[in-house]
Amino acid sequence: MKVILLTELRGKGGEGDVIDVAQGFAENYLFPNKIAQPATPGNIKQLEERRHNIAKREEKRIADAEAVRAQLDGKPVTVDAKIGEEGQLFGSVTAAQVADAVEAQLGVTVDRKRIGRVNIKQVGTHEVEINLYRDINAKVLVLVGVETAAEPEPEVEAVEAEAEVAEEAAAE
Repeated sequence: MKVILLTELRGKGGEGDVIDVAQGFAENYLFPNKIAQPATPGNIKQLEERRHNIAKREEKRIADAEAVRAQLDGKPVTVDAKIGEEGQLFGSVTAAQVADAVEAQLGVTVDRKRIGRVNIKQVGTHEVEINLYRDINAKVLVLVGVETAAEPEPEVEAVEAEAEVAEEAAAE
């Protein structure tokens, strides 16, 4: 069944594209969610009249995606995680954690669904790809480190306390 896309459909096409899809997919998903409309002769004629507006919106989306790529590409983002011995993480770093870190540290809102495969289970620097729009991607360096813990401070205080006790014992 031929349909006209009203918005971008990842992997299929962008606004104004005429694509072929299964009839059930069109009737049960695309039409109710207003993602597409049937490619009837009347709708195709309306599409031809709207082509200029669609092209302007497409240029704006591409320009916005390029601007965001300039802000993100190659920038480091730190994600705190609990680690065990030998640099193994307890669990793994997720796309949602990367999206939250990008928003908090770089001030750019990124949909977690547009973040490429995140399979980080080791401490260190990892490159993660973010799909901004169609074939415009940005690569972010994700630095995975130790969550700030209060463990070192008590050890320092214990050593200082032992030193004071030793000094008092020597003074007596």
